[in-house]
Amino acid sequence: MEVRRFFMRRLGSGTTFRRVARALHMPTMCVSVRPLSCLPSGTPDQTVAKKQQHAPCLMANLTCKKNFWQGRANMCTASHTTLDPSEMKKFQSLANRWWNEQGEFAALHSMNDLRVPFIRDNLLNRNGRRKPGSPLSGYKILDVGCGGGLLSEPLGRLGGLVTGIDPLEDSIRTAELHKSFDPVLNNQIHYRSCLLEDITEEAAETFDAVVASEVVEHVNDLETFISSCYEVLKPGASLFITTINKTNLSFSLAIVVAESFLKIVPSGTHDWDKFVSPVDLERILESNGFYVESINGMCYNPLSGSWSWIESTAVNYAVHAVKQKAQPEFTETTAEEHQDQTRTSTGTSV
Repeated sequence: MEVRRFFMRRLGSGTTFRRVARALHMPTMCVSVRPLSCLPSGTPDQTVAKKQQHAPCLMANLTCKKNFWQGRANMCTASHTTLDPSEMKKFQSLANRWWNEQGEFAALHSMNDLRVPFIRDNLLNRNGRRKPGSPLSGYKILDVGCGGGLLSEPLGRLGGLVTGIDPLEDSIRTAELHKSFDPVLNNQIHYRSCLLEDITEEAAETFDAVVASEVVEHVNDLETFISSCYEVLKPGASLFITTINKTNLSFSLAIVVAESFLKIVPSGTHDWDKFVSPVDLERILESNGFYVESINGMCYNPLSGSWSWIESTAVNYAVHAVKQKAQPEFTETTAEEHQDQTRTSTGTSV
C-alpha cells in the first residue's frame, strides 16, 4: 500500500500524467488507462482496475527512467573519448600517402628537422644519459597519432623504444609496411591501432616520453587526451606537443593560405575552432599535473619547404611539459616524536 501511494504521488493526476507521458513518448497503454474516478467507489471493478492501471504505469515509468539514465551514460561516454569520427574520414583517404615526401605530408616530413632534435635534446638535458650513436637508447617513447610512422622511425633510429598508436588501421598498415624495409627498426618500433585512452590502464606510468605532434588540434576532448597522457607517463617524464595557435593569423595562414591557395595540405584538414592557444594549453596541462618547461614558436617557409624556430607563437608552436612527481604525503608528527628525533640526530639523551 505504501509503495502504491508513493508512485501515485510521483505520477500525479491522470491529466498531468498523460501530458508528461506524451512529452516522454511513453507507451500508449499507460496513457490511455481510464481514471479510477470513472468507476463506482468500493466496487470489485474498481479494485481490479487499480491493479490493472498501476502495473503498466509503474513498468512504463521504470522503463523511462532506465532509458533516461542509459542515455546519460552514453552521453558521458561519448564526451570522454578523444576520437572525432569526422577526423577519421579526413585521413582515411590519405592513409597510403604518408611516405610521399612531395605529397600532402611534405610539411610533416620537413618538420622532423625541428621536432626530432627538440625531443632528443630535451630528454637528454633532463636525464643526462648519453650513448654515442644511440642517444635515446633505453627511452620508452609513445608516439600518439603516429599516422604512417613519420616521427616514430627517426626516434627509433636514435635508439628509442617507440610505441606508435593511431586509431586508423590503414595508417598503421602503412607504418608497418614502411618499417619492414629497415630491419634495424623491427626491434625498436611497435605499432598498434587504438586510442590513447584504450591503453591508459595497461600502460600506466610506462613511458619516459609521450609525443603528440600535430595531433591535439584533431582530438575530440583535449582534457581527456592530456589526462590520458599523464596516466601513461612515469613521474618526471616528458610530454612533447606541436600544434597550431588559435589566432586570426593562424586562420589566415594555416587554413586560407595553406589549404586553399598553396594546397600545402588538403582542404578541410584543419578546423580553426579546435586550435588551442599556448595559454589555454598550458592551463590544461597544469590542471592535469604537468608543468611547462618551454614553449617555442615555429615557422614554415613554403618556398624552401623548411621549418625554423622563431620567437612568435602566433601560428605554430612546440611545447615541452613534464609530469610532476607525486608530493610526499603529510604525516603529522607529535611533540614527543619530534623530541625523540632531535635527540637521535644530535646524539643526546635524557
